Formats: sequence, C-alpha cells, structure tokens
Amino acid sequence: MQNRRDFISTVSAAGAALLVNPINVTGIATPHPTPGKIKVSRVSANFEREPLIRPFGFKGGYMSEIWQSIAYMESESGNHSIGLCSQSVLWSDASVFASHSESGGNALMYAMTERAMQIIKGQTFTSPVELLDILYPEIYEYGKKITANPSLRKTFALNALVATDNAAWLLYAKENNIKTFDDLVPEAYKPALSHKHNKVAGIPLMAYTIPINEIKAATDQGYFFMKIKIGQPGTQAEMLEKDMARLTAIHQAIGNVNTSYTKNGKLPYYFDANGRYESKETLLRLLDHSRKIGAFDQIAIIEEPFPEELEIDVHDIPVRLAADESAHTVEDALKRIEMGYKAIALKAIAKTLSMTMKIAQAAYDKKVPCFCADLTVSPVLVEWNKNVAARLASFPGIGDLGLVESNGHQNYRNWETMKSYHPQVNGKWVDVKKGVYELDDEFYTSGGGIFDPMPHYEEMFLPHK
Repeated sequence: MQNRRDFISTVSAAGAALLVNPINVTGIATPHPTPGKIKVSRVSANFEREPLIRPFGFKGGYMSEIWQSIAYMESESGNHSIGLCSQSVLWSDASVFASHSESGGNALMYAMTERAMQIIKGQTFTSPVELLDILYPEIYEYGKKITANPSLRKTFALNALVATDNAAWLLYAKENNIKTFDDLVPEAYKPALSHKHNKVAGIPLMAYTIPINEIKAATDQGYFFMKIKIGQPGTQAEMLEKDMARLTAIHQAIGNVNTSYTKNGKLPYYFDANGRYESKETLLRLLDHSRKIGAFDQIAIIEEPFPEELEIDVHDIPVRLAADESAHTVEDALKRIEMGYKAIALKAIAKTLSMTMKIAQAAYDKKVPCFCADLTVSPVLVEWNKNVAARLASFPGIGDLGLVESNGHQNYRNWETMKSYHPQVNGKWVDVKKGVYELDDEFYTSGGGIFDPMPHYEEMFLPHK
C-alpha cells in the first residue's frame, strides 16, 4: 500500500487567502468549442509518494521520490473524473528544490493543486482550455507567495495544474459524450495533431551515471533514439571535458549500430544539457569535438543547452536545438523559435494538455517540429503523452513514426505495481517492443485507456460511511 497523506493543512492555511484577479496571459487568443457550460459541484485531491530505485540526479540535485497527485472533479449532472499528475519540483524549478526539503518542495506544489481545486468548486467552465486560462495566472501568483519566490518558474505552476487539467478534460469528455482523443482535440489545434502513426519510438533516458555498456545493451534491445544527459557537474571547463569524453565513449560503443528508422541508417544522438552550458563558445567546442570523432552528423537534437535567462540567439548553431523547460507557455515557445530553436519538446504531462496543444499548434504554424518528452511519469500518464506523440508529424530525418520519451520503468521502484493501476494494462501498446510502442486501432479507439475508470484511484474518493 502506498504511503498516502492528507493535504498538509498548515501549507493550505498559509496561502488560502492569496488570490489575484484571473487574466489570460498566454498572449494568444484562446479558441473555445461550442458545448454548454459545465458546473463543478464537488472536488477533492490526494497524493501518493512513489520511491525511486536510486537517486535521480540532474540540474545539480537528486530526487529520491516522486509525488503522484490526484484530482477529483464532479459536475452538477453527476458525472465525475479523475486526473493524475507526477510532480517534479527539481525539473520545474530547481531553486525551489534547493531551498526546501524534498518533501517540502513537493508539499508546496501539491498546495497549488489543492488551491486550484478549491477555486474550481462551484464554478462553471465551457472548455478545459478556457479553464486553464483562468486558473494558470492565479495559481502562478499563489505559487510565488507560498514559495516566497517572486521569480518562480512558470512550469512550476503548470506542473501543479496537470492533474486539474486532465480531470477537466475527462469531465468535459463525459459531459459531451466524447469517446476518443481525436474528438477531444478542439478544431483550432487539429492541424498540429492530425497524424495517426502506427508506431511511436520509445525514448529511454541515460543519465550521467548510466554505464556505456548499458547504453549499448539498450541498442541491442532495439532502442534507437535515446536521451543522453550532458552538462555534467563541475566548472564549465570540467563539464566540457567530461562531456567530450562521454560523447567519445558513446560514439565508440554505438556509432556503427544501424537502424531502419532513420534516413541515413545510423542512430540519432539526442543530448539534453538542462541549461548547463553558459556560453555559445563552450557548446561550439563540444560540436568541434563531435566532428573530430565523426559523431557530428548523428546529432539529431541538443535540448536546452543554455540557461533560460541568458536568451542567447542560436541561429548560427549548426545543429537542431530544442526548447523544453524554457518553452513554458505558447508565448515563450514562440520566443524560442524567434531565437533560432528548431524543435520543441512537448510535455502534456508536465505543462498540461491545454497548454501543450497551444504550443503544438503554434510550432506547427511556424513549421517547427515537435516531439514528446517525459517527466518520469506514471504508466497512465505515459498514455496521455503517447496520444499527443502519435498525432504529431514525423520528426525530420526519422521515419514515419512519433517520438515519446518514457523513463519511468527505469526509475520507479514500484513500476509494475503502478502499471497495475492502468485500466488497459494488457493493451499491446503499453510496453515498448524492440524500441517502439505499437499502436493499433484499439489504442486510437480507447485513447490508450485514458477514458476508462481507474479503480485504484476511484477508491480514494468514495464517500465516507
């Protein structure tokens, strides 16, 4: 049995009165569908603490557990829904993680989820996108107050709203008799989400400490598109030296492995720096090294090389750079595209589905490709990400398939137990087979199971007797 705890009342009380007037700060007009309004009559929330197999390190910190928050929403008509979220304080705002205990940072994010649910109670909404437009600025300001951080990163608030947003989408689906993910997507965002791949590449995560032989073993298992952490600990000089050595070792081990999924038949390299490179010159030195060892042409993506606040123009960087955590909102994503970023890592499971659809459409309009990155989420949330990845256009240089990162199986101690909560755990699309998720008609008909009841979570919200 997971270690559940009720919401920490002192945190809730500390911020209960902190509200600001809701406004739409996304910078782009939000199109709304036509169905009638939904009145929310009852709400609740809870969470579970899921331990990790080993400390998970990045951005200078280490996580030992991930809180799974759960939002319950019931309408006046009697329909109800349950939304899930995997919290990541370290990813969404490393400064909050560093200035609190691990549990304290998680409690603050959960406080924002709880606050959002209390705001929604008794209110009406027409669409989940509309609801997020109202909630997001209010919860963001609330988060600044309870974290005592006026520079709180926007993704911290969006991460806190994932369970709320998912619950709103599922309640919206029930109220409007929507059964498939395709019908869930508003017309304004369908151009960006109109594909139906029968395969989606499963992207595992190779952290700093993953041995090279394990990376090679992953290719032997059929994985061909792997996310590899760079930007290792130390000074900029130490980091660069370690990263060059790492790139050399990786290329020696897997550089000659062939795959049928890329146009050149070679494995694509996907590096994630998490903002560790403090100058363009340092990154260019890494790229010079990649040329010397013959790895340059295999670099498909370098994600978030620079600290967000530096706002470096990257048009002259000779590889495809992707924005991830810096593309908080659609406005931020467009700014990154203007700076020269040529890909966007979408995170429906970290920035809400509502915001993700806006970002996907904005990128589509600018002819910038997207793919789906993970947040070490639960098996059910992988399906939300997979639904988006399956509908995106194929990534340049890759065959006719989507891309979705999924590393939960590498990191959760109780992954198999968590998987048992999946309402369609035996679906052929649930597990990676030879490096890809195989998507069939049943996946598209059921949305991978996201519309189905989840008994494990339903039990949390049964009326007290």
